[in-house]
Amino acid sequence: MKHLQTLRRLAVRTCLTAVCCAMAVTTFAQEFMNVNEVQTGMTGYAKTVVQGDRIDTFPVEILGVMKNSGPSGDLVLAKFSGPLIEQTGGIAQGMSGSPVYIDGKLLGAVAYGWSFTNSKVGMITPISDMLKLWNVPSKEEIRPFNARESALIPIATPLMVSGFDSLSTEWMKNKLPQYNFNPVDTASAASDAVAQPLEAGSSVAAAFVNGDMKMGAIGTVTYIDDNHIVAFGHPFLKKGSINYFMHNAYIFTIVNNMQSSFKLGSLGAEIGKISQDRGAGIAGQYGYLAPGIPVIIKAKDTDTGVDNLKRVKIVEDNELTPVLTATTMYNTVNKTIDRAGGGTADFSYTIHSSQGRDKDITRHNMYYSEDNINEKSIDEIYNVLDILKHNEFIDYPVQDISIDVSVTQAKKSARIIDATAAPIVVSPGDNVYFKVKLHPYRGADEVKTMSFAVPKDQPLGDMVLEVRGGGVIPLPYLIEKQRYNLTDEIIERLRHYKDFAELKKEIEKEDANNDLVIEILDQNVSMINDNGKKTKKTKIRDKEPTADSKDILKPDKHSLSEDAKEDAKSSITTPYIVKGDGQITIKVVSESQRNKYLAKNHHIDEAKAVIGEENNDGSDSKNAKDKKTVKSSAKDDKNDQDDTNRGDSDHQEKVLKDAVPLIRAIDLSQLMNQGEDHMV
Repeated sequence: MKHLQTLRRLAVRTCLTAVCCAMAVTTFAQEFMNVNEVQTGMTGYAKTVVQGDRIDTFPVEILGVMKNSGPSGDLVLAKFSGPLIEQTGGIAQGMSGSPVYIDGKLLGAVAYGWSFTNSKVGMITPISDMLKLWNVPSKEEIRPFNARESALIPIATPLMVSGFDSLSTEWMKNKLPQYNFNPVDTASAASDAVAQPLEAGSSVAAAFVNGDMKMGAIGTVTYIDDNHIVAFGHPFLKKGSINYFMHNAYIFTIVNNMQSSFKLGSLGAEIGKISQDRGAGIAGQYGYLAPGIPVIIKAKDTDTGVDNLKRVKIVEDNELTPVLTATTMYNTVNKTIDRAGGGTADFSYTIHSSQGRDKDITRHNMYYSEDNINEKSIDEIYNVLDILKHNEFIDYPVQDISIDVSVTQAKKSARIIDATAAPIVVSPGDNVYFKVKLHPYRGADEVKTMSFAVPKDQPLGDMVLEVRGGGVIPLPYLIEKQRYNLTDEIIERLRHYKDFAELKKEIEKEDANNDLVIEILDQNVSMINDNGKKTKKTKIRDKEPTADSKDILKPDKHSLSEDAKEDAKSSITTPYIVKGDGQITIKVVSESQRNKYLAKNHHIDEAKAVIGEENNDGSDSKNAKDKKTVKSSAKDDKNDQDDTNRGDSDHQEKVLKDAVPLIRAIDLSQLMNQGEDHMV
């Protein structure tokens, strides 16, 4: 290895000082031509593959040197000719990296041209600049480099895709518009499974997805030193230090079109890794595979019984990993359901971190869409991975990802139509019991029973409880958000977490759309400093601004702490996407006042049994058991909430039988642009 590193450094020094030196390779010693030696009118040839894996040549004539015109230095202007160029209609996409030889010396790689011409004139990247890539630290040694060069347009590198449909690749293009991807469906070749040796002029692919689906760019090898290569002569995505997957490539034919010809080829066997993607080209090492992220996707159409299992490996990159994961999921589900349109998706996923099991993320959710259920369902996996890969606390390398999704055309949603609660006079630490009636879409009504534990530090006075679906924004919060025109982007910029553990908890504990939730609703909700008056900060569903800003003020000393508010919630999972919300006011009083109230309206021993003993059963969590039978009851006096009726004299009635109904029940679907997608 030390000998190899010495050879590579010697090659770089030789090119930089214009001293030609023999480099030891497997079959012959290759000399290099420095840019200072180039003269107008010099002739030579270039090597590339236009069919199969046979290397052909075509003539090259030097026109001049373009000083400091390339992303890494000088470029050499040249004219290309011959029967092969006539056949291909000029320099085709995929020829980038083709080595150019003048007087037997390697000058560099064909790299740049112009679109909408026959591209018989183009630019050559000097080999001296390409060899510098071998001495750049690897991805493991430095942080990723994401700057992009826009001064020159390199020959568009074809993005060959295998196993993907057009809908999924179009979604990917929309997420990564800066790369101007032009995916091309391709076939597989008989030789794809067999690793083939590389040489200057061979076709090579830099892939970022492989396995049951493949996606990558095809170019040409410029030079090889032992098992190290340089290729392309221009950047692929200019990711800097990266770990793409190096593949063989088999060329079927040259496809001519109005803009530019391109090589149509297959991504063959994985043979190594591409570790550098910079201005002068790509560099890598064959015989050593890039790690990547294994992704397993299980998809099932519950209507037809068709299921699908796909295994892929995707590149590890902050920008690409979220998009490629979602794209492969999108494609797998598309091919499983084999239809367009809406439906309900039920899915779960686990993201294992290489940093340890305490960094793993596991989630479950349901989504419904009238138009495109598949596209709706992939948003979450994309957003969560994007948050993790760009979080401000820790580097988040992903060990593997598993996704399990089932899809049906059925509309599996339910609307809250009624709810009752009891007791309505409580002390901090007591339980309030609920019966919530759901109306499933075209189904029979169902009743869900759950309880809510009043926080032990809940201030005395009115406590408004919100009953809602997991994906529903409470109406007062929604109005406040619209009042100040607070877009999701603005609110996202105001949200901060103290550490990664808090971020992870927020992701995993975020309500699912099929959750039925009870939580405290702040009636004095306000996020913005209005006319200089101090206002209380309150959590908006899914978006919690916690920044110390001149416009965002902290809660006053009488309000609940953030931790207390977070714990003051109860939820259960349902088989439906739950719509609608409603509120009820509960009186929070001292224990003596509560007991006095109960003694006035009920037998005191029974009241103690209901409120004192029952609240020790731990039923305030998301996994709480449904409360079917509770002794005692309470009614709301509709004329005066400060007074109550004396209740039913039958002490054996359930608490919830005569419980107070919600003050109002609201179906937000009437307020949110008439679209189902807005509700989930």
